[in-house]
Amino acid sequence: MSSWLIYALGFLAQLLFSGRMILQWLLSEKSKKIITPVLFWHLSLLASFLLFVYGYLRDDFAIMLGQTLTYFIYIRNLQFQGEWARFPRVFRIFLFAFPVLIVIYGFNNNQYDAASLFRNENIPFWLLILGSFGQLIFTLRFVYQWIYSERKKISSLPMGFWFLSLLGSGLILIYAVFRKDPVLLAGHGFGLIMYIRNIYIQKNEIKG
Repeated sequence: MSSWLIYALGFLAQLLFSGRMILQWLLSEKSKKIITPVLFWHLSLLASFLLFVYGYLRDDFAIMLGQTLTYFIYIRNLQFQGEWARFPRVFRIFLFAFPVLIVIYGFNNNQYDAASLFRNENIPFWLLILGSFGQLIFTLRFVYQWIYSERKKISSLPMGFWFLSLLGSGLILIYAVFRKDPVLLAGHGFGLIMYIRNIYIQKNEIKG
C-alpha cells in the first residue's frame, strides 16, 4: 500500500477521534457539565479499528499496543449504554476477534516477527520505550474510566480520565516529534486543548 494511503487512513482515524472529542466538548459546554453521548463510543471504536490498522501498516508497535488495550474498553462502554447488543451478531464476533486475527495474519505471512516489533530500524529503542510508555499512560485513562464506570454501573468520564489524557497525550506528542509522524502530531496537539478545557468544566461542575 502506498504511503499516502496509509497516512490517509491514519488521518481519518485521528479525525474520528477528534470528532468524538469535539462532540463531547460541545455538549459539555452547553450543559456546563461533562456529557458522554453514545456516539462518542461509536466513533471511538471505529477510530481505534482504523488506527490499529495504521499502526500495523507502519510496523509501529506503540500505536498497535495502545489501540489493542483501549479497543475492548470502547466495546464495554457500548455495552454499558445498551448499544453493543444492537450490532449484528456476526459483526460483533468480527470486532472482538479483529486485533488477534490481524496479528496472527502478520506472523503467518512473515510480514514481521516478535523481535522486529521492538527493533524497527526507523525507531530507536529509547523512542519506542517513550512512545509505548505514553500510549500506556494514555490507555490507563480508559482503564481508570472503565473501573470507575463498572463501580457506578454507568458510562462516564471522571476527572482522573482527563488528567491521564493530558499526561499521556503530552508524552505521545514528544514521541510524534521525534518520529516525524504528522498523524499523531495533529491528533494529540488538538487533543491537549480539549483535555484542558474538560478539566476546567469538570472543576466548575464540582464547585457548583
